[in-house]
Amino acid sequence: MRKLFALSLLAGLLGVLAGAAPAMSKHKSLEVDDDYFVAKGKPRTVTVHVGDTVEWEWEDDAVHPHNVTVKKGPVKFHSKTKTSGTYEKKLKKAGRYKIICTVHAAQGMKMTLKVKR
Repeated sequence: MRKLFALSLLAGLLGVLAGAAPAMSKHKSLEVDDDYFVAKGKPRTVTVHVGDTVEWEWEDDAVHPHNVTVKKGPVKFHSKTKTSGTYEKKLKKAGRYKIICTVHAAQGMKMTLKVKR
């Protein structure tokens, strides 16, 4: 009888945790500024997990238009080209995403987004 109760309790707990998994996903904010993502300097690699939402935020002093474009990765996505605002993407597939700004790719505006399970 105790084993049955313990198994029932464990099954219920696992069900609650499985239902709460989407709520436990995280939100990661990244900077979009004049000719770079994340921070000035070499292209950055940012690591997140499947289910996380990544938000790119155009900084106030960005006077040139930029976009977020997956050049290579498990899923392609692309933001509008703009000078302000944000762009969000919930990552559902694990893998390595090579991201560029198509307007400033020649200036080295790129980053890597690693999405882990």
